[in-house]
Amino acid sequence: MGEAVSRRVERRTRQRAANRGAILDAARRVAAREGAGEISLRAVAGEAGYAPASVYEYFRNRAELVLALAADDLSQLVRALREAGGGQAGAARAALESLKTGGALPAAAATLESGSAPPEAERLFNGKLIAALTALSEAAGRTPLKGRDDQAEIVLLAAAIVGLAALSRAGRLKALGFDESELLSRLDRRFSSS
Repeated sequence: MGEAVSRRVERRTRQRAANRGAILDAARRVAAREGAGEISLRAVAGEAGYAPASVYEYFRNRAELVLALAADDLSQLVRALREAGGGQAGAARAALESLKTGGALPAAAATLESGSAPPEAERLFNGKLIAALTALSEAAGRTPLKGRDDQAEIVLLAAAIVGLAALSRAGRLKALGFDESELLSRLDRRFSSS
């Protein structure tokens, strides 16, 4: 009897994970069309083929969904950074390419600012953010960090890359006459000397 119950629990757990993944995939498609800041649970439910009430079984509110989407983007960023070679310049390029494909980080920042995120969603996001900063530090060859100044330099490097990704995604770098490679080279020189 115990084995049958265990299999049912395992099957239910896998199904919940698959449903949650389908909702996140639908949210990513909605974000690609409308922007991550414009995600609504109703639109995501429609995109996923679920009733709106079903989405609430997995995400309590829009804030939790946006933070989960951003946490997923951060996990992808960590993978890209771990695969990157080329020191700080390679890490910055890998981070920029990864961040250009997702747009959930700016929406997550606005969500965190609003104070509407459930505490556990905020903790998940913060953990993924710390993992991404650690991966950036390691990929850039800046470990071990030797205090607050080293940590601040990694946060500033990450903020610059996130900003470049947002500008690039919006087409503003080209509109301003800048090339990503040129800006990444400048960024590398700026942060290599610190």
